[in-house]
Amino acid sequence: MLTDPTFWTTTAERAVRTFAQTLIATLGLDTTDILNVPWERGLTLAATAAVLSVLTSLATAGTGRRGPGLTETTTKAGGSG
Repeated sequence: MLTDPTFWTTTAERAVRTFAQTLIATLGLDTTDILNVPWERGLTLAATAAVLSVLTSLATAGTGRRGPGLTETTTKAGGSG
């Protein structure tokens, strides 16, 4: 599983999504004055969340279905995986 390029592509996609979601949430809270977070800390939080996403993918590799998460299945583009 860890040598499967599809696994790594899916894992990277999840990490990028997690990064973006965390950054948008953090900066959104700053914009609405709910939380005062400078850009640097927002980027640090987002990067930490992305690393945790990759670690979660690695920790759950080989459990459940074929994919980076417990409930996800990877598929190759243009066909079934």
